Amino acid sequence: MRAQLARVDAVLVQALIAAALSFAHLHDIASAAGQDGWKAWAYPISVDLLLVAAWRRLRTGEAKASGWCWFVIALTASLGANVATAGLLDLGDVPAWLRILVAGWPAVAFLGGTLLAHSAPKGVAPVEDQEDEPETAPELPAQPAVEAMPERPAVRVPAALIDHARKVAAEHHTRTGTPIDTPTLRARLGVPGPMAEAIAAHLTPTGS
Repeated sequence: MRAQLARVDAVLVQALIAAALSFAHLHDIASAAGQDGWKAWAYPISVDLLLVAAWRRLRTGEAKASGWCWFVIALTASLGANVATAGLLDLGDVPAWLRILVAGWPAVAFLGGTLLAHSAPKGVAPVEDQEDEPETAPELPAQPAVEAMPERPAVRVPAALIDHARKVAAEHHTRTGTPIDTPTLRARLGVPGPMAEAIAAHLTPTGS
């Protein structure tokens, strides 16, 4: 446990030293390029924030191309300041192109930070909240009510009439060779239709 803490402490100390030196170099470059006062201190902060935003985008695993692009831009600005202040650049006579780069850096840092912090990862679309609406069954047109047909009262047929109908049916079958039908039976007997149907139901298979 102590060995692990020692390694962590060493890494933190090294990171703090590197950040402080890079911070100071960026401040010196901004100050030499005409950005004095609080503005010279704001430049290294913007570079470091852009580096952190790009690193976080790389850690998420989404939109790595954008993360690497802005990480390289911020790293180039930091390394460039470190190299320039190592004696390769006369800070008393800064060239015009460097003044232009320093003056344009805030807009570049703002664009990069905004895109990294607020752009949605690829393949993720905003989802609007929608209230679940209860499903309603489609209304069917009203069906007209079907009135029940009144049951026809049973017709009572006298036994004598049934016997007579059997004779008529037998005579018809002998003469024509076919069973007598209800209309013919009705005409031969001279009875109403319901009674003729009731009589036909009592006839034997020979007369049906």
